Amino acid sequence: MTLLTELPITDYQTLSSKELFDRIAEAKTKLGKQVLVLGHNYQRDEVIIHADLRGDSLLLAKYAAERSEFPTVVFCGVHFMAETADILSQSNQTVILPDMAAGCSMADMASMEQVDDCWDRLGRAMSVEEKVTPIVYVNSAASLKAFCGEHGGLTCTSSNAKAIMNWAWARREKILFFPDEHLGRNTANAMGFPREDMIVWDPDQPNGGHTRDALAKAKLLLWKGHCSVHQMFQASHIDYFLKQYPGIQVIVHPECHEDVVNKADLVGSTEFIIRTVTQAPAGTVWAVGTELNLVNRLKQELTDKQIFFLSPMVCRCATMFRIDAPHLCWTMENLVQGVVVNHIQVPIDDKVHAKLALDRMMALS
Repeated sequence: MTLLTELPITDYQTLSSKELFDRIAEAKTKLGKQVLVLGHNYQRDEVIIHADLRGDSLLLAKYAAERSEFPTVVFCGVHFMAETADILSQSNQTVILPDMAAGCSMADMASMEQVDDCWDRLGRAMSVEEKVTPIVYVNSAASLKAFCGEHGGLTCTSSNAKAIMNWAWARREKILFFPDEHLGRNTANAMGFPREDMIVWDPDQPNGGHTRDALAKAKLLLWKGHCSVHQMFQASHIDYFLKQYPGIQVIVHPECHEDVVNKADLVGSTEFIIRTVTQAPAGTVWAVGTELNLVNRLKQELTDKQIFFLSPMVCRCATMFRIDAPHLCWTMENLVQGVVVNHIQVPIDDKVHAKLALDRMMALS
């Protein structure tokens, strides 16, 4: 196949919704078992309707690896997700991201240079390789996953962070958790971990904003990073729904601020939220604190329940939103012509160490 990076898609952007739907469907039919289309839970309806499988980022990456009979995987998500699929996929598989501009603001809050600098500075304060286990959220670049694999650490998800932290503390006395401060803090809070043993590492401050004594004392170093979507939810939003709808149940993602998590009835990953609300009795009322596309889809599909979006503001993942029907159509029609666009290839050294970090996590899950 010919390999290309991004190409202009102006012609596709002028097509109607029906034309795009029909052309994507036609391309899928022509490609048959040559292509597997994966759709993340946060995707637009116009995209996810074409997905062969949908789920959260790690689940979709595992799907790709398990479906080795498909030589090409079109990952409708963001860049780090497609990288994870490439890390876990088989050598005969090609992973494609319909729009290379689909990134992740949280993942971008921890660069390789910043993490290297952090590790170096911790090394000046202590025997870092013996004392600190690096844990990186799967919502991160492949290079950071590789860093953790190389330094005795591992990845985590929003659903297994507790098990990962327990494993890490059993081996070494400290954890460096990045890039999401809120997931790390909420997990530690749920475990009853002492607040005084947590500090936040600010990569824009010398020594993360701390003295050497503070670094030596801390058992959990939380990176100053967050999800721009989940940070929008506030405790006052929960207060409003509790007042307006007595008996309502509030379910939120653990990337939310701890004030929101502490007030919610239930906390969990996107898969947990979908499963819980889907299985809830008919007639129940829910306020859901996660990405808008997912909540709207639950409202459309679960008409036996009353479901509200927790925030009065639009909390949509802007980078995930870049994957649209024109980009998917362009991608699929190029594949029909034997042309690969936006090929995601993790460098081999990063792939080896990143897979080690992922394998360590999956062995514990």
